[in-house]
Amino acid sequence: MRVLTPFPPDELDAPAGFELTHGDATAEWPVVAAEQAQFYVPAYRFDLRVVEVMRDMPALESVQLLTAGFEHALPYLPEGVRLANGAGIHDAATAELAVGLMIGAQRRLADLARSQPQGVWDNQMTSSLADRRVLVVGAGNIARALRRRLESHECEVTLVGRSARDGVQAFSALPDLLPNADIVVLLVPLTETTRGLVDASFLAAMPAGALLVNVARGPVVVTDALLAETRTGRLRAALDVIDPEPLPADHPLWVTPGVTITPHVGGAASSMWPRARRLVNEQLRRLAAGEPLLHQVA
Repeated sequence: MRVLTPFPPDELDAPAGFELTHGDATAEWPVVAAEQAQFYVPAYRFDLRVVEVMRDMPALESVQLLTAGFEHALPYLPEGVRLANGAGIHDAATAELAVGLMIGAQRRLADLARSQPQGVWDNQMTSSLADRRVLVVGAGNIARALRRRLESHECEVTLVGRSARDGVQAFSALPDLLPNADIVVLLVPLTETTRGLVDASFLAAMPAGALLVNVARGPVVVTDALLAETRTGRLRAALDVIDPEPLPADHPLWVTPGVTITPHVGGAASSMWPRARRLVNEQLRRLAAGEPLLHQVA
């Protein structure tokens, strides 16, 4: 089997009979190898070129993304080609960034960092992360990783998923859960169901002073509705993703008090690489053994 991967071939443990070629559609692209590739791993880039090239890969049978989200790849996926997402690769990195955003917002770290160059000794009392009621909208791998970390910070954590099950509330319970949440964390995939989920009515149900943390996808939140709530100071927000991305430099959210923005870096940490290589190696083993791919989404 011919494999096109952003990893140098010697970093992977390919089964016998597998031919690996390095390729990155944003940099070094081996055209002949791409035309012959049956298994493709797009490079981890926020650049549609890495998935657009799938339309010009006639031998393609399977694609392994290095991202948990996969909606960006679907428009370019040839008919009949299997698609697997990078479930598990970003659990640790995204969960720890979510915790960091929460601590930063609760303890006013951005304000204190701005005070430092001015020599201002701003030692007012802040709200802790401990004892907060955290509502996590999403119940997948990253949400469970986040729950483990938050429980160690002595938070009361509730997960919400599409359906109720052990340890998870259903989406239908959100109207009852939101008014009691100190912090709401978004960790859902972007689908037609979740697009615009956090609208004016969702935000209005959150109590005054609550914090919204988005480490999911930007369009899950209606940006104008969030701006309306944060401009008044009724709600706070910590956003690793936002609609649109990148956020224009003159957008008012950049300077809205109580809003922290990071540039979609939730999964972009060193912990992703060994997890990514392990997943690709496992998928290659499965292909060699004739077993189904893990985390197949299309």
